[in-house]
Amino acid sequence: MNTDYSAKSSQLAGFMAILFTCWLLWSGLYKPLLIGLGVFSSLLSLWLAQRMGFFRHAMPVRSLVRLPALWWWVLGEVIQSSIEVARVVLSPSLPIEPELVELTTQEKTDSGKVILGNSITLSPGTVTIDVDEDRLLVHCLTSASAAGLKSGEAERRTARLRLD
Repeated sequence: MNTDYSAKSSQLAGFMAILFTCWLLWSGLYKPLLIGLGVFSSLLSLWLAQRMGFFRHAMPVRSLVRLPALWWWVLGEVIQSSIEVARVVLSPSLPIEPELVELTTQEKTDSGKVILGNSITLSPGTVTIDVDEDRLLVHCLTSASAAGLKSGEAERRTARLRLD
């Protein structure tokens, strides 16, 4: 029991150090009052995150290391989807072919399912409507975006995080 408290304390201290370091680097102001406000805002952020249950599920370090690769892939998908949606919307014939896609996911954790659903929703033209057990219901603006979703690449990318 004491070890669990110690691990949680060190996790909170690590997050505090990260938040405060980012605050210092981004503010660029090192006056005592402002540093005090930075400490206060970092502590407030930790307290709010704790109250919202952010620390209930620990994220393994390997997941944090793999997260930037997912971000870059999602950014590429957002750019590609934005171009496709702009092309569809600006086309005089308006070739919209809405489709509902039901994905069955192998993700075991709630966090993994949320990351998958959010990664899909971030791309213009797709919206995750419902998540139930191992099923995600996604609305796609075009059949091309539905086909891309059915390829399973989004799930493969998020599965690399392995949050369990």
